[in-house]
Amino acid sequence: MRYSREHKVETHARIVKKASVRLREKGAHGVGVADLMKEAGLTHGGFYAHFDSREALVIEAFGYAMDRAIERWRKVAEQTPADKRLSTIVESYLTPLHRDDPGNGCAIPTLGAEIARESPKTRRAFAVKLEQMIELMADQLLDVPRKTARKQALAILATMMGTMVMSRIAGTGEFSGEILEAGREAVLGRTAASKLAAKKPASRKAAAATRQ
Repeated sequence: MRYSREHKVETHARIVKKASVRLREKGAHGVGVADLMKEAGLTHGGFYAHFDSREALVIEAFGYAMDRAIERWRKVAEQTPADKRLSTIVESYLTPLHRDDPGNGCAIPTLGAEIARESPKTRRAFAVKLEQMIELMADQLLDVPRKTARKQALAILATMMGTMVMSRIAGTGEFSGEILEAGREAVLGRTAASKLAAKKPASRKAAAATRQ
């Protein structure tokens, strides 16, 4: 039986979406092709009608997960006042809800360590998406030179991702909540301090100008 191109595209998208969730839940090597195809309602033999290799599926599934995270952050930015965008993104990320639902959460805390051991092709694909996340985060840092904003965005993301990993290791109790709270305070406290430091030179220049 021959299927239409539209049917094949829909099926392909369904496989990628389901694989994206399962890989975040079980890890890059925690679930096999047969299991992924079964969840999509297809036979193992149909896999190569959609993907050249398992690596190709993994790359697409990782990309899908990263794109969803980027899109969520972009929507937050669009729907939130400019001065509250960063704090809203951070506070919505470092939550018990995100901690307890890795299958639908950010791919970096769940898969980052494994990606570092994958092929150069897979790492490059992941790095492209990571770069997009960094740039989007830098966009939320107002009144900061772009080079400084990018550097701060790198530190913010590293803190957020590391906090999420640690909170999952700690489980779901008080210790885990303490880690999440510390991560939020570290990111938002650092950002506030950076803004204050950026304003001081401008204030000193203005004061000097009034004395002349």
